[in-house]
Amino acid sequence: MNIESYTDLIRAADLQDEPQRLLFVFAKAELPNGFTDTQKNNFEQGQGGALAPVLCVDKLPEEVAEFSTLVAESAKTGVDWDIAFVSAIAGRGSFAPNSDEASQPLKMMTEKIQGGMIADFLTFNKAGELVALY
Repeated sequence: MNIESYTDLIRAADLQDEPQRLLFVFAKAELPNGFTDTQKNNFEQGQGGALAPVLCVDKLPEEVAEFSTLVAESAKTGVDWDIAFVSAIAGRGSFAPNSDEASQPLKMMTEKIQGGMIADFLTFNKAGELVALY
């Protein structure tokens, strides 16, 4: 299935053979260490920068069927973010993974994002739009 929206993501998760748990790592754009004047100017124009993970959570698809639910929950933390990285883990024997089983994959996901290895993840902005990062 080609995922072109958050709704497609939820639909794809529901169509899997085993129940899924969605993994979300929220990141904030910031200037990288040792930034140049050009990087600073681009950043101030809303381009470039580095994405630093600031918050993570795991949810069952039915808990966050609407992206607005996820945004509202994240707002309660008081932590600002720009991009949500999304992945999923599959359950076994018709049981979805629990939050304990999601903790290690979330940690690995956060480490990959910190290292700039983001190709494996879907990325959404706060409006719930799928975005491509380069």
